[in-house]
Amino acid sequence: MHSATLPWKVLSSHAGVGILTEGWTLDTVCAETGDTRSFTTEIAFATPFDSIPVVQLGLTGFDLDQRDSARITLKAENITAGGFLAVISTWAATRVFAVEFNWLAIGA
Repeated sequence: MHSATLPWKVLSSHAGVGILTEGWTLDTVCAETGDTRSFTTEIAFATPFDSIPVVQLGLTGFDLDQRDSARITLKAENITAGGFLAVISTWAATRVFAVEFNWLAIGA
C-alpha cells in the first residue's frame, strides 16, 4: 500500500504580556474571595494551517509579587487553523505583573 504524505508545517514564536497590556488584571487581588483570575491573549499564525494544528506552550519568564506563593497556569484554548487563545491564570493572593512564553504549532 502507498499513501500520499502531507508536508508538515511548523510555526513558533515568543509572546509577552503584562501590566502594560490593555485589560491586564492579574496584578490585583480580590481580598474577600481570592478567586481565580485569567487573562486571555490571541495568537494569530503568520500563515494559516490547512487543518487544526497541535499547539505546545512553554512558560519562559514571569514577574510575580514575592510576598505570596507563585501560582500560575498557561493553557492554549480555542485552537483553529488560524491561531489560538493563550490563557494565563492565577488564584488566591498571587499577583502577576508579567508573563513570557514560547509557543510551537505543528500541523499540515
